[in-house]
Amino acid sequence: MRLGILGGTFDPIHLGHLILAEEAWYQLGLEKVLLVPAGDPPHKRDRSLTPVEHRVAMIELAIIDNPHLELSRVDVDRPGPHYTLDMVRLHLEQYGPGTDLYFLMGLDSLADLPNWRDPKKLVELCNLVALSRPDSGFDWNKLEEQLPGLRWRVIFLPMPELQISSHMIQQRVRQGRPLRYQVPPAVEEYIRQRCLYRWDWEANPDGPEDDQDTRC
Repeated sequence: MRLGILGGTFDPIHLGHLILAEEAWYQLGLEKVLLVPAGDPPHKRDRSLTPVEHRVAMIELAIIDNPHLELSRVDVDRPGPHYTLDMVRLHLEQYGPGTDLYFLMGLDSLADLPNWRDPKKLVELCNLVALSRPDSGFDWNKLEEQLPGLRWRVIFLPMPELQISSHMIQQRVRQGRPLRYQVPPAVEEYIRQRCLYRWDWEANPDGPEDDQDTRC
């Protein structure tokens, strides 16, 4: 079984995520791509995340009509902190012998790979897939010094260049700007109904009293 893994906070999931997953599924001939929302990412503890149940719900709405995209709760259903290596191991245990995992990542993550937990073991357990090709400024020499042979273990996939990010979506919500054609319609409606990205979840963890709360 050939499975893709696309991890992230998905705060919120947007069309860029979905296009990357779909392209990887097609180009690599995968049976399916698992979308793995992070529960407690150790590298983002300085950022406030939307409660995980909302991020999970938006993923489910976004992929409901796509049979080869699937939500994985492997991180959100266990205590953190959550490291990629542990997540990959759990998926290998879940799907059993003969599973061939393709971990999908951006070039920024690839450049930072030496700082991840046991990157050498991660490279042994799965195929690394960079969702772009490095430009002339990408420092392969630095990576090779810390992870010899890595250059020949990475698959590069050309991807559509979309200037969409979760951070940008959050800003647009706070500014009252439209989200159409940037997130699936059901996700846009979910964000609106639950006051996401307008509500201070740290100060008010129970959320607004109802969908018409004037503080949204």
